Amino acid sequence: MHFDHAGIATEDAAELGALYAELFGLEVVHEEEFDGLRVVFLDCENGYFELLEPLEEGTIAKYLEANGAGIHHLALATDDLEGALETVRDHGVQLIDEEPRPGAWGHSVAFLHPKDTGGILVELVEH
Repeated sequence: MHFDHAGIATEDAAELGALYAELFGLEVVHEEEFDGLRVVFLDCENGYFELLEPLEEGTIAKYLEANGAGIHHLALATDDLEGALETVRDHGVQLIDEEPRPGAWGHSVAFLHPKDTGGILVELVEH
């Protein structure tokens, strides 16, 4: 596995994406509306910033309301999501997603519960 992206909750993905492009010289490489969100990926060369702007009520809207803008999750890429989930189960880590589900950019994803991962919401992403 390797680092894939940091998911960042924001009220305005376009505005934050433009700021990051100017400040850090990052390029927007993918944009989509998915699962009630506007999602913008910026290339950091060894991973991405995934900007998550809610378009309707849901998990990210609730996160923003409770916590404000900021890092929502960290994602690790794997070539074998089913195998990674089996390893996680073998270690007794609670899964939010028992089975892979569709994620942004056409990838399969599964989330691990932060109570078992040091307080960090971890996403596994299969490329």
